[in-house]
Amino acid sequence: MILLVFTLCPGGAARAATTSHSSCQIQPAAFEGWQAQALSNEWVRLTFVPKLGGRLMQVTFGNHEYLFVNPKYKGRYFSPSDAATTNRWINYGGDKLWPLPEGRDDDQHWPGPISDALDDGEYIFSVVEHGQTCKVRLEGPADPRTGLQYTRDISISGNSPEIRFHAVMKNASQQPIRWSIQSVTQYDTADRHDPARYNREFWAVAPVNSHSAYIDGYKVRAGLADDPSFEVKDGLFRLHWLYLENEVWLDSNAGWIAVVDDTSHFGMIERFHYVTDIEYPGKASVIFYKNGAALQLNAEGMPTMRSAYPEQTPFYMEAEINSPMIALAPGESYGLDTQWFPTRVSKEINKVTDSGVVERPLNASLENGCIRLTAGFAVFFPGKLVARILDARGLQLGQVELRNVDPLIPVELNESITAPSTVDRVEIHLISEQNEDIGELDNAKITLADEK
Repeated sequence: MILLVFTLCPGGAARAATTSHSSCQIQPAAFEGWQAQALSNEWVRLTFVPKLGGRLMQVTFGNHEYLFVNPKYKGRYFSPSDAATTNRWINYGGDKLWPLPEGRDDDQHWPGPISDALDDGEYIFSVVEHGQTCKVRLEGPADPRTGLQYTRDISISGNSPEIRFHAVMKNASQQPIRWSIQSVTQYDTADRHDPARYNREFWAVAPVNSHSAYIDGYKVRAGLADDPSFEVKDGLFRLHWLYLENEVWLDSNAGWIAVVDDTSHFGMIERFHYVTDIEYPGKASVIFYKNGAALQLNAEGMPTMRSAYPEQTPFYMEAEINSPMIALAPGESYGLDTQWFPTRVSKEINKVTDSGVVERPLNASLENGCIRLTAGFAVFFPGKLVARILDARGLQLGQVELRNVDPLIPVELNESITAPSTVDRVEIHLISEQNEDIGELDNAKITLADEK
């Protein structure tokens, strides 16, 4: 097959020069009064405090910090035995692993959140790999109550902000057990300019399962059933964060969620693999928990608002990814793999692909022998966007390079390229700096300009 040569039409944007990238780094660090370890490259910095239940305490992308760090406990540590004397959960914030199901019904439920060996034990930090890829391991103590022991490998490379997690739950007991492993991430929902107020434009998005076991595609497990935070539109569940306590479950099977600060257009896409034909805890693969004020009855039976003050109930939201329920014989293990992609994106998420996020879908219109391409994207990897030109049979006629892109810079596509009369469709692909096709961002059938 002979591929035709396409070019940008006059007035097309110039492409930026390709840049080189340094390798990743692992080094000790001080963080908010704690001894920490930092994993970093030119895009992201991950800060771990192993003593605090192996927590990933902060993720910084550009100058944006994503995770909630509880000011009440900065620089402090309470062992599980210390916390037990006061019968309270020490919520440091950050990102950690928990078991499901949760509850106090029997020993098949985890009575959390509690400061036990899983949540608050001291984890061992070690370096697994240090080079073009940097990987660290956090290995926790065995928990006698659940029989579980957690280990988590976390890695980045030197050429993108992608963060990879491999979380393992092991049966460290002498009896068979059955649990789900849960990734629990507390995102900061305070106003960046005035932390005494909450961010009025903080959002979460997840695809709804078209064959959901839940009415409306989600289940409100705690809080107001008609919470104005929630809506489903165009197959997507959208959560607009409000200072009302609530927990909502989704049996989402698309394998991604998004969390977005729409005031700054910094977002995090969390990706996971959904397993079909296997039980999830309560059928939920995804859970969102909003910390906030809640309605309760006082001693006289009158309704009052509980914990309506940030000093008592700070501003954060948990995004939780669940594994299926897994039966483990003594010594057996199960791993949950997830990936995070920090990027620049708004709340107007249309879809997520392997290469990035579509905010405004691709439009391709033909006028005076040129195809005008417009779209709004966010990319996961640095590289270049190319337009692939196809005929009506789906055969590729050729392609043209459009521009270099970076995850730290939103992509507002507005380009025009030459085209023959046989052109029918355009695909936009992200090509990595290693010249690998990461995947299609979006595609569109070409229309005449006066058909729009």
